[in-house]
Amino acid sequence: MTDTALPRLAGRSRDEIARRLAADLVDGYTVNLGVGIPLAVPQHIPEGLEVFLHSENGILGLGPAPEPGTEDPDLTNAGKVPASILPGGAIVDSALSFAIIRGGHLDVTILGALQVSASGDLANWYVPGRNPAVGGAMDLVAGTPQVWICMEHVDRQGRPKLVPECTFPLTGRGVVTRVYTDLAVFHVLDGRLTLVECAPGVTPEDVRARTAADYVEAVPA
Repeated sequence: MTDTALPRLAGRSRDEIARRLAADLVDGYTVNLGVGIPLAVPQHIPEGLEVFLHSENGILGLGPAPEPGTEDPDLTNAGKVPASILPGGAIVDSALSFAIIRGGHLDVTILGALQVSASGDLANWYVPGRNPAVGGAMDLVAGTPQVWICMEHVDRQGRPKLVPECTFPLTGRGVVTRVYTDLAVFHVLDGRLTLVECAPGVTPEDVRARTAADYVEAVPA
C-alpha cells in the first residue's frame, strides 16, 4: 500500500456487505448482531435457512425490520432501531442475554470494526478523543467461537482499516475469524489474514493498494 490516499472504489454497498455475509451463515446457527452494518443482516437471510438471531439488549429470534407504520416503540434491536421478533422468539432481561453470550451458546457474532490487524486483533469500541462505547463487544468476542466483521475497507479519510497492528484500544486479541468489506472477503487462517474473494469489479491489486495489513492471497483464478 502507498502513503497517498487513493480514490474510493464502487464496491459493495453497506447493504450488499450484509447480504454477502448472510450468504455464508449455516442452518441452525445462533448468531449475535452488533450495531452498524450487522443490523442489516436480518433483511438478507437466504430463503429456507433457519438461523436464530440474538440481540444483546434481550431478543432471541430477531426478525427483519418491521414494515413502515407497524413499528413497536418497545421493540428495538441493539442499535435502538425498530425491530421485529419471529414466532417462537423470546424477550429476556440483560442478565439472561449476557448469560447466552458468556455461556458459549452463540455460534457467531457479527460486529463492525474500527480496525482489524493482520493476525485478527479487533478494535471496535473507542476512538481516542471521542466518547467510548463498550457495549457488549468484549463479552461477545470472548464468548463466541467465530467473530465475523463487516465494515467498509477504509475509513472516511481513506485510511485502511485492515492494519499491521491496531492503534486503537483492543476489544480482543486474535479473535476475528472473517472480515467482509465493500472490496473483499478475508478469512483468518492459521493466525494470518487471507484474501479469499474480491467484490465484483474489484481486483486483487485494488485490494492490495488499500490494505495496510500483510495478508496471504487465496483468490480463485
